Amino acid sequence: MKILALEHELPGGTAEKFQQHAHAEAFRAWELHQQGIIRELYFRTDRSEAVLVLECDDVESAREALASLPLMRHELIEFELIPLMAYPGFARLFQCLST
Repeated sequence: MKILALEHELPGGTAEKFQQHAHAEAFRAWELHQQGIIRELYFRTDRSEAVLVLECDDVESAREALASLPLMRHELIEFELIPLMAYPGFARLFQCLST
């Protein structure tokens, strides 16, 4: 299942706190990428927060994987998780046309 994960910074996070965990965060994200869990990783252009596309069995598996990130463990960020499915509109359209 593809899951869109939108990062949100939590109150109380300072640049210094984020910097303390930056290397460990990048390393753990790389490990999750190598495991095929993080498929795509972006930063938003309107604020300094990440957008991830995950491949997991379900939302709970995605939540567990993201909980292993140092910034999550130190309660500096959280993620909004959005499960995705393939767009079914084309099938509906073409089924109507073929009947």
